[in-house]
Amino acid sequence: MSSAVDNHAYDAIGTGYARRRQPDPRFASSLYAALGDASTVLNVGAGAGSYEPDDRCVIAVEPSNVMIAQRRPASAPVVCARADALPFPDASFDAVMAVLTVHHWPDRRGAFAELRRVADRRVVLTFDPTVHNCMWLMDYIPEIAQLESARAPSIGEVLDAIEGESVVVLPVPHDCRDGMTIAHWRHPEAYLDDEIHLGGSALRQVDRVALHRGLARLARDLHSGRWFRKYGHLVQHSELDCGLRLVVGARRG
Repeated sequence: MSSAVDNHAYDAIGTGYARRRQPDPRFASSLYAALGDASTVLNVGAGAGSYEPDDRCVIAVEPSNVMIAQRRPASAPVVCARADALPFPDASFDAVMAVLTVHHWPDRRGAFAELRRVADRRVVLTFDPTVHNCMWLMDYIPEIAQLESARAPSIGEVLDAIEGESVVVLPVPHDCRDGMTIAHWRHPEAYLDDEIHLGGSALRQVDRVALHRGLARLARDLHSGRWFRKYGHLVQHSELDCGLRLVVGARRG
């Protein structure tokens, strides 16, 4: 096994991940619909397998042994490999899916080429950094926005890379089961809980000093009521566009 696989980021930040990142059925429904009638699916950057459909033949690819160890015994078979070096022949699958992973790929160009190579239909759940970075948490920890701007591809890049044909906005529900960084937009007190941080790569990768400085200010604003005066209107919403996008592409010609 190569050192590039051994040193994957989630070997460092993936502990406890599966506890917080449960599939949200609303996201899953959109994702499965986008897969169409594909009967064989490759899940790239599969993590603990939370969005793998159970009514199709699925093979998972995941470079982190820490994440692989958290997969359920009934999960799809998994191969330890990187997105930019998929160990499968051309056109091996009806569809390939990648869920909230492309911003972690060190070689996005190579990885997207691999997605195009192994399947005619490509389904990518990602986020638009320009929208994501407007979420109120970034006012407290702007370093998260800086991190995501540096590593996340634009939606235009994803569209071009997978020969995209559609982009679907996926609002984040207030009771989102998938504990990603933006999931708690209506529950600011949640960010003060270290357990919540286990589900958000940005919360675990951002500079520790910046994180604790921002959260200390958030705690003060919650106590004083300042947060509610500025952002309290959000509690009236059942969902919020935090930038999640489902991008679907297919082979042209």
